Amino acid sequence: MDLINLIAEYGGWSWLVAGVLLLALELVVPGGVFVWFGMAGIITGVFSFVVPSDWPLQWAVFGVLSIGGLAGWLALRKRMPVTSDRPHLNQRAARLVGQRGFLSEPIVGQIGRMELGESVWRVTGPELPAGHLVEVTGFKGNLLEVKSANDEGRVEVA
Repeated sequence: MDLINLIAEYGGWSWLVAGVLLLALELVVPGGVFVWFGMAGIITGVFSFVVPSDWPLQWAVFGVLSIGGLAGWLALRKRMPVTSDRPHLNQRAARLVGQRGFLSEPIVGQIGRMELGESVWRVTGPELPAGHLVEVTGFKGNLLEVKSANDEGRVEVA
């Protein structure tokens, strides 16, 4: 039995069942997409009980409600920024901006190394000797950008 004959035979019940199945599918495949298709299916089922209609009109109602709900959700979600109490949770380098540490290897040719916490990081910046106090000012991937943090520019030994 094909889909059109099923909808023609069972009418609104087929839309209600399809809507519930789509809502259940949203539990397995999260993302907020199948919610709108499921709700459109349920509303189409109720519509077909209230307003006797052929399957082309039911499909049109389902299509308009699905696309309208999904487009509305995406537009609303785009306007509302995601706020977090830990915006740099999975961005280790971003969490290090503003921290200070000593160079474990001198910066030669704009590349050096420093220890922060339990990690050794490659750094870029002006030529500075090992043991110099530097501050992380930015990052490019896993390469930290640093500047001298000494007021007089003297070498400090860790």
